[in-house]
Amino acid sequence: MMDKLALARALHVVAVVIWIGGVAFVTTVLLPATRRLKEPGQRLAFFDAVERRFAWQARLTTLLAGASGFYMVAELDLWDRFRFSAFWWMHGMVAIWAVFTVMLFVAEPLFLHRWFNARATVDPEGTFALVERLHRFLLTISLIVVLGAVAGAHGGAFFG
Repeated sequence: MMDKLALARALHVVAVVIWIGGVAFVTTVLLPATRRLKEPGQRLAFFDAVERRFAWQARLTTLLAGASGFYMVAELDLWDRFRFSAFWWMHGMVAIWAVFTVMLFVAEPLFLHRWFNARATVDPEGTFALVERLHRFLLTISLIVVLGAVAGAHGGAFFG
């Protein structure tokens, strides 16, 4: 029978694959296709309609990644790692998780969705470009952290 720690690690990896893989799909496939296929005034509404179908997956996988990550840190008593820059990727995982969690559970439902829609009525092209830049930034930092975390968890270090 698989032990709890192995299960937590497996769930953590699956959650991150689905979550960051979804961000990669949205950033590298959906946004460019939306730019090519839709007029500026239609882009954000179309993108929003399609992305909303992924939102529940993103929320579920960020919760699963956070819960499994916390469990592993607590179970292995890894809190001390947060004191050392060599474990920058652990700080990175928490930071990425926090940013996405705030975006998905707080900012988007409370004000961000309305703000983007209001901005899009005035400047649809600029608003869509902003959405693209934000997604590229979030994907880039997410992939840097994933790369550092996988290497760091296996004894490698890029920094520190």
